[in-house]
Amino acid sequence: MCAVRLSIRRNRRGRSLPAWLLLPALPLLLSSACAAASPTDEISVQATARDAGVEITTRAVVHAPAELIWQTLTDYDHLAHFVPGIDSSRVVSRQGDRLVVEQKGIARWWFFSYPIHVEIAATERPYRSIDVRLLQGNLRRLQGGYRIEPQPDGSTELTWHGVIEPDTPLPRFVQTALLRRSISEQFAGMVREIERRADRASSASSASS
Repeated sequence: MCAVRLSIRRNRRGRSLPAWLLLPALPLLLSSACAAASPTDEISVQATARDAGVEITTRAVVHAPAELIWQTLTDYDHLAHFVPGIDSSRVVSRQGDRLVVEQKGIARWWFFSYPIHVEIAATERPYRSIDVRLLQGNLRRLQGGYRIEPQPDGSTELTWHGVIEPDTPLPRFVQTALLRRSISEQFAGMVREIERRADRASSASSASS
């Protein structure tokens, strides 16, 4: 999962817009954020303010084997092709099940812009989990990861849980809504790609039989 930097767009003199300027528009902004972030019926998203950051949990039940889900989650060098908000992603180094990934991008919403430039350390446990933590970049905190849990009916539950703290101060309720939207969109993009690959594998299997 990629982290995003939240920063208020600056005015022509290079100064950050004061928070009080946002207050008259907050009801409209927040309702718009919730509408845009609404996940599909198969995806649940919970976001809660925690200390100076936001704790986010996203879940989805996908009809794909753990192996295929794993291949998609660890396709680090191609995440920009299917995860919203990521312009580039590459593995910087790897030692066994530990690796460093650099990610860049930008997210936009109304008059906000959110540059992304982070390096994260990832620890892989094949077909079970990926734990990530921030090494450097424009966040104060990022710690979380994916969990893959096969279900009795043959489906698989995919979960991302983590805590993110941006390095730009924002009103707490704005920060929570913005991070919820960004993470839910990224998670939904990952789920869509998993399902696309699962459908392609199923079609190929049917064609060969």
